[in-house]
Amino acid sequence: MNILLLMHSLSAGGAERAACTLANFWAGRAREVTIVTLAPVSADFYPLDRRVARISLDLAGASRHALHGLWQNARRVMALRRLLRSLRPDVALAMMSTPNVLLALASLWLPALQTIGSERCYPPHAPLGRLWHVLRRVLYGRLSAMVALTGECAHWIDTRTLASRVVVIPNAIAWPLPDTPPRRSLPRLCQPQRKRLLAVGRLDPVKNFEALIGAFARLACAFPDWDLVILGEGPERARLASTIGRMGLVQRVAMPGVAGNIAYWYGQADLFALTSLSEGFPNALAEAMAHGVPAVSVDCNTGPRDIIRHGIDGFLVPPNDVAALSDALARVMGDGALRGQLASRATQARERFSVEKIGKMWETLFVSLCGSQALADEAGHGGSHDGKHAVSPTGRRGVCHPGRQSGNQSAAMKDPAHEQ
Repeated sequence: MNILLLMHSLSAGGAERAACTLANFWAGRAREVTIVTLAPVSADFYPLDRRVARISLDLAGASRHALHGLWQNARRVMALRRLLRSLRPDVALAMMSTPNVLLALASLWLPALQTIGSERCYPPHAPLGRLWHVLRRVLYGRLSAMVALTGECAHWIDTRTLASRVVVIPNAIAWPLPDTPPRRSLPRLCQPQRKRLLAVGRLDPVKNFEALIGAFARLACAFPDWDLVILGEGPERARLASTIGRMGLVQRVAMPGVAGNIAYWYGQADLFALTSLSEGFPNALAEAMAHGVPAVSVDCNTGPRDIIRHGIDGFLVPPNDVAALSDALARVMGDGALRGQLASRATQARERFSVEKIGKMWETLFVSLCGSQALADEAGHGGSHDGKHAVSPTGRRGVCHPGRQSGNQSAAMKDPAHEQ
């Protein structure tokens, strides 16, 4: 089985981590795996198994105007098409909306190639420009299958595009997580005897860290032995720092930046919080729980309700309700026994989203598309076939358990989206 993965880049982000996790897993199972990006290799953040081939088309970058954007994307399609014809993979998998469209165009009339697109966010919360929107709607029908992270995203794809086959496969969570640079240690304000509320994500408005800081400000006096740590980097740093200063929390809230040794930080955390306005499938939430950290999350679309089992390993609170968020945080922060109970059950995320389980779900899809008996025998129906995390083996309009349920997208044709 020869697998090609197409991404915008391998910089720090949830989709990028998911791609590297899968690539390393498949390489370990003797698959031929190639990761192709538009961005240069110098932008890579996550480690790859030495058996994974790495190719950069070096065709990323902003366009000067719409016509230049059309030319840039034509170059990307032709370069990818040449690569597909040269490598002749059995399966080509794209991740994120614009790479999905580029793959659909580049693979037209190429025989014996199975193509899969993958949405990594909930599309209504990451709108494309008009032309990209039309291309997505039409060209998803040219792909062999589309994969969504959640049932709600799958339902959107099924009803809003011409995709002929839609399946649900959540992200895999590596255990243990790799330790990579930059390695950061606890800031001076976080003394060992103190407790820590942790949040992880790009410092971007969609992550809504302003609400988390506001909720923590309500609790700071009642819980003087707790600190808040927000890991990540982004355009909101200055504004968030100003909010922290205005609320008098400089000695209680830290923003150390991006950390490659993320497992260390989960190990130092007593509680995890997610306050995003929208998500696709929040890896950090699942990772924290896999490390035995109980969680409180806003019940945004989409992902948290697919990860947290409310009242069992964490709590979900309504969106845009800082009071409810503060109450849920206070409940867990103030009850050590409850934290212990939630933490012991949170570790079940290691199995629920294990690389082996999710990787086999992907291989089950590959088998159904490629018709490889040898691979089918090896896969041995290893994927999960229960609940919303099943791969649908059905044909047209085969959505697996659509139910209730990001990344940043480009708003115009001129640039491929780079989703975080």
